[in-house]
Amino acid sequence: MNISFGYIRVSSKEQNLDRQYDALKKYVTDEKYIYSDKASGKDMEREGFQNMLKAMRSGDTLYIKSIDRLGRNKAQIKEYLEYFKRNGIRVKILDMPTTMQDYPEGQEWVLDMVNSILIEVYTTLAQQERETLLQRQAEGIAAAKARGKHMGRPKLELPKEWDELYKKWKKGEIKAVEFMNLVNMKKPTFYKKVKEYEASL
Repeated sequence: MNISFGYIRVSSKEQNLDRQYDALKKYVTDEKYIYSDKASGKDMEREGFQNMLKAMRSGDTLYIKSIDRLGRNKAQIKEYLEYFKRNGIRVKILDMPTTMQDYPEGQEWVLDMVNSILIEVYTTLAQQERETLLQRQAEGIAAAKARGKHMGRPKLELPKEWDELYKKWKKGEIKAVEFMNLVNMKKPTFYKKVKEYEASL
């Protein structure tokens, strides 16, 4: 028997699931097949969602209120749409009437076309989202540099004679205590600076 599942999600424990639950309950085979999560969409290991995936079989249908219930970003949504298509699971989205239509036997190709269009749209949106993010990062770095703000690893502040003394210390020409005295550092600070300096080499 093919089963109609429902999935509802809110981003935090303080939010309420009732609105989504009420919208889906008339579509599912039984209300026990409505799975839920109170978790961010970026969490790929949402317990309710993962349990639902394990229970679903080819020929089943998934109802969701809106497509962003699947995930937080376009790439994640695309990944799940492809998963459902690959596994023969139909996705019906209440906020997208085209996906809610039923097709006569022999016209399943229409459903396949709708799924393919959805995946194509979200592939494009995911790429645009990534390009926009990269562009914003580049603009942010450029703006920070224009203001004279250093980007990346903070510049290590050491006495000007450090390099020469460090080489002598490593060659055994001076003792660590002498090195500390010459740069006016206490033991914990000295070894912390040595560690930072060696990490920057």
